[in-house]
Amino acid sequence: MFNKYLKYVLVIFILIFMISEIPSYSDSTQERPFRLVIHGGAGVILKENLSEEQEKAYRDKLKEALMVGHQILKDGGKSLDAVEAVIKILEDSPLFNAGKGAVFTSAGTIELDASIMDGSTLNAGAVAGLKHIKNPINLARLVMEKSPHVMMVGTGAEKFAEKQGISFVDQKYFFTERRWKQLEKEKSKERKSRLANKKAALDFSIVQEEQKFGTVGAVALDKTGNLAAGTSTGGTTNKKFGRVGDSPIIGAGTYANNQTCGVSATGHGEYFIRAVVAYDISALMEYKGLSLKEAANKVVMDKLVKAGGSGGVIAMDKQGNIATPFNTPGMYRGSIDEKGNITIGIFKDE
Repeated sequence: MFNKYLKYVLVIFILIFMISEIPSYSDSTQERPFRLVIHGGAGVILKENLSEEQEKAYRDKLKEALMVGHQILKDGGKSLDAVEAVIKILEDSPLFNAGKGAVFTSAGTIELDASIMDGSTLNAGAVAGLKHIKNPINLARLVMEKSPHVMMVGTGAEKFAEKQGISFVDQKYFFTERRWKQLEKEKSKERKSRLANKKAALDFSIVQEEQKFGTVGAVALDKTGNLAAGTSTGGTTNKKFGRVGDSPIIGAGTYANNQTCGVSATGHGEYFIRAVVAYDISALMEYKGLSLKEAANKVVMDKLVKAGGSGGVIAMDKQGNIATPFNTPGMYRGSIDEKGNITIGIFKDE
């Protein structure tokens, strides 16, 4: 009988010893990695076209957004919270084509799109064609969490926003002289093209002289190992007939899955929709076993290029590895790790 009890005591002691040897993630030295990667758009972004002051302004704003997101994650906040907060900062800046800095439609209005996705549940929320919502990313998250739907558009989305207590802003809030001049320039080019070729009257794919996709986005990995991704945009200058790009399309411009990766895209939206770019990266990882870098490069630098699409993505896998491939001359981008190490790039060689 004594030997029997002795065996139980020994087993208990062994279990206690084993548990004590398991590394605790609450210990700051053993903490799970948390990371954040962001973008402010891709396109023909050349060093010779940016003054020192302009370049500094972009880098400073990217750094500000990274620091805010990092603090949220460091304090134990959710990846969703970090993504939403970071994108909100970029939406409030006139530097990027989202929120305050959005481009004008052909009708001289502002129409905004955004989406967000939770990698732990695969829940997602998206909005499109907003005209009076200061921060579309906030409403996208509310669609995800406060409605049974994934996507809402136009007046319906704004009615939902009103019911959720979201304050409205006048279209004048979004006006910036720089974007208005871009619209006038684009309309002038369109008129000249029509005079030269009547068929161009129905050609809405006229290449912009300084093609810039100023969409903003973020992907975050929090201390619990959850991924989240989000994207926000004003679309393209001189867009017509309620055009919607890839940014609010789950699987095209935004995707997050804890089993694979989180992705936010920026580029020529029509091509990203056709190629289902964000999901394609995840699928290559899940079904073919490719690494994040291999999958992202395959889609952006190979498949997208062959299809004629231009742009880039930011992506992060569940281990915190980051990939930021783009097939354009530049992409505003930045990342920060759990130690606070920041990397910011704009041009191709960074």
